Amino acid sequence: MGLIDQVTHLPTRARGVFYGWWLVGVAGFVMVMSTTPMFHAIGLWFVALESAFGWNRAELSIAFALTRVEGGLLGPVEGYLTDRLGTRRLVFVGLTIMGTGLLMLGQVRSLWMFYVAYLVMALGQGMGSWLPLTVMLNNWFNRKRATAMGWSNSVSRLGSLGLIPAIAWGLDPEADNLGFRMTASILGVFVIAMAFPISRLIKNRPEEYGLLPDGDEPEELGQEGERSNGQHALSSAIAQIDFTVKQAIGTSAFWLISIGHGLTSMVLIAMMAHLAPLLTDQGHSLQTASYVVTTYTAVSMVFQIVGGYLGDRVPKHLALFVFIMIQAVAVFILTFASETLATAYVFAVLFGIGFGGRNPLTTSIRGDYFGRRSFGKIMGVSQVPMNVLLLIAPTFAGIMRVIQGDYVFAFAVLGVCNVLGGVLFLMARKPAPPPDDQTRSAPTSVTPRTTGSDE
Repeated sequence: MGLIDQVTHLPTRARGVFYGWWLVGVAGFVMVMSTTPMFHAIGLWFVALESAFGWNRAELSIAFALTRVEGGLLGPVEGYLTDRLGTRRLVFVGLTIMGTGLLMLGQVRSLWMFYVAYLVMALGQGMGSWLPLTVMLNNWFNRKRATAMGWSNSVSRLGSLGLIPAIAWGLDPEADNLGFRMTASILGVFVIAMAFPISRLIKNRPEEYGLLPDGDEPEELGQEGERSNGQHALSSAIAQIDFTVKQAIGTSAFWLISIGHGLTSMVLIAMMAHLAPLLTDQGHSLQTASYVVTTYTAVSMVFQIVGGYLGDRVPKHLALFVFIMIQAVAVFILTFASETLATAYVFAVLFGIGFGGRNPLTTSIRGDYFGRRSFGKIMGVSQVPMNVLLLIAPTFAGIMRVIQGDYVFAFAVLGVCNVLGGVLFLMARKPAPPPDDQTRSAPTSVTPRTTGSDE
C-alpha cells in the first residue's frame, strides 16, 4: 500500500474531518468531568460542608491550598510523564484516581478526611485533565492552536452549564435532595466508568499517523517506491524551532507568562471557592448562587471561542492584556458596588468575558513561544510559580473573611494582583530562537501506520 493510501485509511480521520477537531470535543468532555466538580463547584461543596460540620471558610480553604502545594510539587512530574507516556495513558489513570477521590469525599467524617479526599481528587485531575489535554491539543494544532483550545474550553463550559446547577441541587443543605455524600458518590462512579472508553478516543500526536498539525497535507507523498521522499516531506513540513526546558526557563518570557498566569488565576480560584459563600452571606440561596456561577460560565463559553479566534489573528500578549483588564473590572464591581443580585449578574457577565477570553490564550501563547517538543515539561515547570500564587489566594480570602467578616479587602487585593498579571503578559514578547541549531527539528519521527495505536 502506498503512503497516500496509508494516510487516507487512518482512523484519525472521521467522516472527512481532521481528527484533531474530534479531539477538541474529547478534551472538552474530559475537562467537564474533572474540572467542574473540582473547581467550578468548589464553593457549593464549601456551603454544604459548612452546614454539615460547622467548619469555617479558612479551614475549608486549606483543602484547596493543599492541592496547589501538590500541583506545584507534581507539575514538573506530570509534564514529564505526559511527554514520556502520552496523554491517553495519563487521562485513563488520572480520571480513575479522581473518581476514587470523589468516592472518598462521599465518606468524609472529619476535616482531615476532607483534606485527603480533595488531595486525591487533585492528583487525579492534575494527571488526567488540563496539562495532558493541553499538550495533546498543542501537538495537533499549530496555526489554529488558540482556536482549538478556545473551542475545547467552550465545550467544557457548555457541559458545566448543566452540571453546576445539578450539583447545587444535590448538595443544597436547605432541601432534602441527595446530600453531599450521595452527590459525590454518583460523580465518582460516573468518572471511573468513563475513564477507559474516553481515553481510547485519544491520539497523542498526528505525526504518529502520517498526518500534520491543523490537518495540513504533506506537499510530497510518493508511491511505495518513493516512500522515503514522502516521509522526508512530512518531517520537513512539521519542522519548527523548539525550546528545551532549560532554554525556556532562561527567557524572560517564561517567567513573565508563568507569574502573570498565576496572578490572573488567583482571583479566579478565589471566586470559585468563595463566590457561592459570599452570595449566601448576602442572603441568597445556594441555588441562586449556582445560577450566578452558571452565568459567568455561559458567558465564558462564548468568549473562549472569541478569545481563541482573536488569538490566532492578533498578538496574543495584547489580547491577553485586554481580557485580563475586563476580568479585573468585574472583580472591582463585585467588591465595591452595592450588594444586590443585579450587581452579582453584572459581575458574572464581565468576569465571563474576561476569564473566557484569556483562557485559551494563556496556554496557546506558550506553544507559540516555545514550540512542541518539550511543551509538557515546560508547562509542568511553569506550574511551580503559578501554584505558589494559587496556594495563597483561596486561603487568604478565607482568613480575611474569618477576621473581618467580609471579603472586601481580600477581593480588592486580588483585583490589584489581577491587573499586575495583565501588565506582565503585556511585557511578555516572543523570545529569540535558541542558539542551538538542533532545536530546529521535528518533535517526533513520522511513521505512518495502517492501524490505530494505543498511544
